[in-house]
Amino acid sequence: MSTERKPPQGTRSQDLRFIVETELEADGRWIAEIPQVPGALAYGVTKEEAINKAYAIALRSVADDVEHSQQAPPNSISLERHIA
Repeated sequence: MSTERKPPQGTRSQDLRFIVETELEADGRWIAEIPQVPGALAYGVTKEEAINKAYAIALRSVADDVEHSQQAPPNSISLERHIA
């Protein structure tokens, strides 16, 4: 597992890129994790469902960081979704 963390608050020119790791569990459920966002881990009946849930958790975490940041917001935001 990667120990990478999300970008620090106030990062202005960095694109936000999530790399999703997936695995099929022994019980048939899929698990998806975005290692660079602590807590962005979710299960789903399908691989796509698990990825979508983990992605939503990661976006909520980033939104919370932005909302509570003391920095001025960036002029633009670029999101790129990579699905493993």
